Amino acid sequence: MNQQELLLWYNKPAEVWEEALPIGNGRLGGMMFGGTQKELIQLNEDTVWSGPPGREEMDRPFAGLDRVRKLIAEKQFVEAEKIIAQEVQGPYTQSFLPLGDLHIDFHGTEAVTSYRRKLDLRNATAQVEYEQAGRKYGREVFASAPEQLLAVRLSCSEPTLRFSASLDSQLEHSIERLSDRHLVLKAKCPTHVEPNYRRHIENPVRYENRPSVELELHLYVHIEQGAVVTNDATHVEIHDTSSALLIITAATSYPDLTAEDRHDRLRAQCMERLQRALSMTYSELYLRHQEEHRSLFDRVELDLGITEAAHLPTNERLDRFRHGSDDPQLAALFYQFGRYLLIASSREGTQPANLQGIWNRQLRPPWSSNYTTNINTEMNYWLAETGNLSECHEPLFTMIRELSQSGRKTAATSFGCRGWTANHNADLWRLSNPVGEEGGDPKWAFWPMAGAWLCRHLWEHYAFGLDEDFLRNQAYPIMKEAALFCLDWLVEDATGYLVTSPSASPENKFIADNGQEASISMASTMDMSLIRDLFANCIKAIDIVGEDAELREQLRKASERLYPFKIGKHGQLQEWYLDFEEAEPGHRHISHLYGLYPGDEIQLRRDAELSEAARISLARRLEHGGGHTGWSCAWIINVFARLEDAANAYQYVKTLLQKSTYPNLFDAHPPFQIDGNFGGAAGIAEMLLQSHAGEISLLPALPEEWKKGSVKGLRARGNFEVDLSWDAGRLREASIRSGSGGRCIVRTKHTVIKVTTDGEPVAWEEAGPLQISFLTEAGAVYRIYC
Repeated sequence: MNQQELLLWYNKPAEVWEEALPIGNGRLGGMMFGGTQKELIQLNEDTVWSGPPGREEMDRPFAGLDRVRKLIAEKQFVEAEKIIAQEVQGPYTQSFLPLGDLHIDFHGTEAVTSYRRKLDLRNATAQVEYEQAGRKYGREVFASAPEQLLAVRLSCSEPTLRFSASLDSQLEHSIERLSDRHLVLKAKCPTHVEPNYRRHIENPVRYENRPSVELELHLYVHIEQGAVVTNDATHVEIHDTSSALLIITAATSYPDLTAEDRHDRLRAQCMERLQRALSMTYSELYLRHQEEHRSLFDRVELDLGITEAAHLPTNERLDRFRHGSDDPQLAALFYQFGRYLLIASSREGTQPANLQGIWNRQLRPPWSSNYTTNINTEMNYWLAETGNLSECHEPLFTMIRELSQSGRKTAATSFGCRGWTANHNADLWRLSNPVGEEGGDPKWAFWPMAGAWLCRHLWEHYAFGLDEDFLRNQAYPIMKEAALFCLDWLVEDATGYLVTSPSASPENKFIADNGQEASISMASTMDMSLIRDLFANCIKAIDIVGEDAELREQLRKASERLYPFKIGKHGQLQEWYLDFEEAEPGHRHISHLYGLYPGDEIQLRRDAELSEAARISLARRLEHGGGHTGWSCAWIINVFARLEDAANAYQYVKTLLQKSTYPNLFDAHPPFQIDGNFGGAAGIAEMLLQSHAGEISLLPALPEEWKKGSVKGLRARGNFEVDLSWDAGRLREASIRSGSGGRCIVRTKHTVIKVTTDGEPVAWEEAGPLQISFLTEAGAVYRIYC
């Protein structure tokens, strides 16, 4: 893919936030609008959150748990839900908040021509170019990870550039002027922000006499010619220069909100970053940023073919695609944009990507822009391993570790269980209790299975990289504690199976035998799938790390007694313990299909009956309007890819781009929610490469529309890296790099002719129909020809 193909570009400034261009370094984020008279760059920092609440407010003892279980056994589901809401649901999460705004006002009022605004994915730079009054103007904006700052370079072909720059924020703040070219915005976050969906709340944004996050945001303007005009204390005004560099740095008091030296630390951190940047030339600053970003981004290349549409502005391409235009490269651009967003919003040492990644403009953002752990947080990271960005997975692991610490108290206090648990929402403060207070619907407020799902990511990181130190020292201890919670949470049903009770299939409702709608019963398919998955992965981890033999036996015996999959009266994979009808047959969640994706318990060739039941379940969802949110559509792509249904997988790639994508390629829930970007990108990779079934499957769901193409750098489980090229829908060549050695099993759609390494033939054997097996050495590259 050449440089032109890795651009989002537009011939006018952004008019709304969903047209602005995102930049980020994992910690700092910005949205550039690209105006010619007024530029707005909306700013975020990943620890700018409301709160925290006190831990004593979070966990409520579930005194009525035994009564709830008895009511569920008696099929009195609604009565059970009332007790759950009254007894165990606690405070809502806090909210991710906007940091502030950088405003740049330009003095030119003449007509603008040759305007172009673009986002260069490969160099992680947003740019603006235009002509005005015979002069050429330029603007480059990037967020540097090495220097932990945001840089804005303004240029003009003549030394006549005039502008003023200022800072603002929706937070309570003040402005301090350190010099004629250096402004500091000092702010304090609210102690509490109510979720945006809670209506008619008095004082939803509250500043109380309690600790909360404090911050400093610095703006420094560097020029080598021209004049600094000091007219007031809140602006930096520059006259008659040909270039200027605006540097933004920020720091917050998180995590130690009450440290006596916190204000000194904020000032010192910002000044240190600023002084380091000023010690470099702009070229040095930009080159360090570019090289560091590309060390991640350039690992994967994707070519799905190109048409003339690729030369149109991105918003026009989307419009044409909605009306049936052929544009295969748009899917490749969307895939690489997903990888770009993950690099920009999740880096080692930062917070993980939340519902909006790192970009938010509202004090009461949609769903608090929190971590929604019944699908959305996990979906954010489906892309990380296959997309060769395993380092970007690290912030999630840190959150899981911290969440396991708060989750131990929730497990003990609320449920009387060992280990740790988390529910469907989390935040910066690692809230782990069921949320919703007494008015929240248990269908989304109560779901203590998030810990089990999050542990899947720990195991996946090991499965892709085979890092035994990570497994032994980081992953397994957390997985073990999650498994202990599940062992204690399980109870025996009337037939002797181990089940979860109470249990929900996240956010969905069923119609009980008495005609009432309810969400809480026992042994939802999602719960049982997650527990089987967690127990199986813990058993494999125990075999590797060589400890906890007694626990291994407990998990093995419990696994044999877990309530199994059931196939319902429609031939569908049953979602609940009983074969209930759904209150909303087209529901956006497809939680009961977890065992197919992202889990691996249901495998297409091994489990034909369950795979067909999953297919019927998905078809029924879609017949009733399912997939109507961006992230739900992305989930569907991945499930169809696992079913090797290329036509339908591609249909939902199209649907995602046609119905759920904003002009700047952000995903629309609606409103903006970034999981659709990450989940959609993961789905595109899953169509090209799979490795969940103990084999590397090449082009398992390649659609007819991607007739010719190539991909380089995708990762497969077993620490393999894969390059593919195909023509007329047929694999031409595959290169597999072995990171750890060992046996490699490969599945293809056509008969393998030969396997070589360094030009020499490799001995291989047939492992099954269209399946070969061969031994590899660490560091060697193996070429497969069909």
